[in-house]
Amino acid sequence: MINKNLDEYKGIAIYAQQVDGKLSPISLELLGKARELANDLDEKTVTAVLIGYEVAGLADELAAYGADRVVIADDPELKDYRTEPYTQALAGYINEFKPEIMLVGATAIGRDLGPRTSARVQTGLTADCTVLEIGDFPLVAIPGKEDEQKHKQLLMTRPAFGGNTIATIACPDNRPQMATVRPGVMQKITPIEGAKAEVINWKAPLEINNCYVEIEKVVKEVSTVADISAAKVLVSGGRGVGSKENFKLLEDLAEVLGGTVSCSRAVVDNGWLDKELQVGQTGKTVRPHVYFAIGISGAIQHVAGMEESDIIIAINKDETAPIFDVADYGIVGDLNKILPLLTDKIKAALAAKN
Repeated sequence: MINKNLDEYKGIAIYAQQVDGKLSPISLELLGKARELANDLDEKTVTAVLIGYEVAGLADELAAYGADRVVIADDPELKDYRTEPYTQALAGYINEFKPEIMLVGATAIGRDLGPRTSARVQTGLTADCTVLEIGDFPLVAIPGKEDEQKHKQLLMTRPAFGGNTIATIACPDNRPQMATVRPGVMQKITPIEGAKAEVINWKAPLEINNCYVEIEKVVKEVSTVADISAAKVLVSGGRGVGSKENFKLLEDLAEVLGGTVSCSRAVVDNGWLDKELQVGQTGKTVRPHVYFAIGISGAIQHVAGMEESDIIIAINKDETAPIFDVADYGIVGDLNKILPLLTDKIKAALAAKN
């Protein structure tokens, strides 16, 4: 490990992921969180690192969502995501600009780019974070060693041991403090109309080597699974639904509400629904306007993925189920009887309104 002067590292930066010239939602979510962290650190500058080819037109969008500065690494070698040139570019940015905190989205790209970059710049990385905040480390000062407690550290919280516990991790002795952040857990700010950022056109230190790969063909997959992260209404089922066939009741309710069906981990493990529909620590984090938790017990691993929903409605035959502790409305009873009645009532109400 090389020795670093930690005082040289200032400010907060996010990797502004773009694909085909379009910003990924996680980039805007990270800017919102970066702005919160910057305020807690009394930092003035949030930087978006934009890597690609002919992507300068995205700078204004990044500014609207909170970037004070946009550093653009624009090069034909960076047209499509490839591990080696993108790692060289992001590591080069860190080595030259020295951010104190570097955030990357925990997308397929980010999970490849983040750890490789952290290894290049010789720092740690906490993966798949769900909470980021500024605080003291250790969290509680060790008696007799209070003067060794470090302040204003990035505290990175993530699920551990298969989602069975929560770990809070810090990187007090090295910089930058790096984390990949799960999509959907951080909130975008309301865009600032007319916002402008300082734009730095930066030449990334790229060096072609035997780790470069050549992309011969890009084949885009057309997903047949709904994006539950974008849904305004989610009708989510758990093990208590009973069978794959019973999910037809949830589909009927979702259809009349203009919503989407989602599920708990147990449903995926049973092979009833696709992994892309899973909500929870080992699935996706969602923030719909309305979340129906049907036949879901309410284990902490699931609740962590949906507790920020505006309205939570629980249906469960077990009146002691933990899900009722987080629900705004609860119905104790047999979902096989309740769901058809509920669906019919909503259909009738909509028909009368129209």
